[in-house]
Amino acid sequence: MRPAEELRAAVEAYLRSLTLAPELGQLEEALRYSLESKGKRVRPVLCLAVVEAAGGEIEQALPAAAALELVHTFSLVHDDLPALDDDPERRGRPSSHVAFGDGVALLAGDALLVEALRLALSYEDPGIARELVEATLGMIGGQYRDITGDDDDLAELHRLKTGRLFAASVGLGLRVAGVSELNRAHWRAFGAEIGLLFQVVDDILDEDGLASRLPAVELRRLADDAADRARAELDAIPGDTSVLRELVDAVAFRTA
Repeated sequence: MRPAEELRAAVEAYLRSLTLAPELGQLEEALRYSLESKGKRVRPVLCLAVVEAAGGEIEQALPAAAALELVHTFSLVHDDLPALDDDPERRGRPSSHVAFGDGVALLAGDALLVEALRLALSYEDPGIARELVEATLGMIGGQYRDITGDDDDLAELHRLKTGRLFAASVGLGLRVAGVSELNRAHWRAFGAEIGLLFQVVDDILDEDGLASRLPAVELRRLADDAADRARAELDAIPGDTSVLRELVDAVAFRTA
């Protein structure tokens, strides 16, 4: 198993090598600006780690992993817009709409999403594109709940807004690696738990979401329980899942 940093380097190199649609013209600058903004690449790294743990080749999974990152970046570009979260900064520098204007940021997000779909459609298996689309729709549904104040069920909101793309990171990896539907249950459960874990830790760090409703000690317990369940699912999967276990620990104990 390759370490997470090596997988991340593979993702970065592939993203830099992507040839974006020539029809975009100078809009490509805005796409690159957001795509190359020092993200941690958690979702594509998770996808590659699943592929390798399941016996597949990461080179075959790079388009799917990159598609996940493009969808995630599209969501950030649109979330930062004044009509949504109105965030002037993203990862320590001006957000896309501040750097390029609202209209260009809107188009850049659209283009990132379509480029992600084009990558997913490069596979013979149509299930890869379908899984990405369904996860993206779930993410958008979660964001809709968020901006309209439909947050009575925060767990469901987080399952959609954050969890669906983490679940897809695992699901796309399984499809690329050729894991049969009959052998996906523990993998899928793992994907759900690490998505929940990521969001709970996010709420702890941002002092938002669940952190506004639960005592800190209870919120930390939620994170620890999700991490324990994720590790238990990995224990039930045959083969070397050590890198996935390291990713669980990195998410559970992250500080930013």
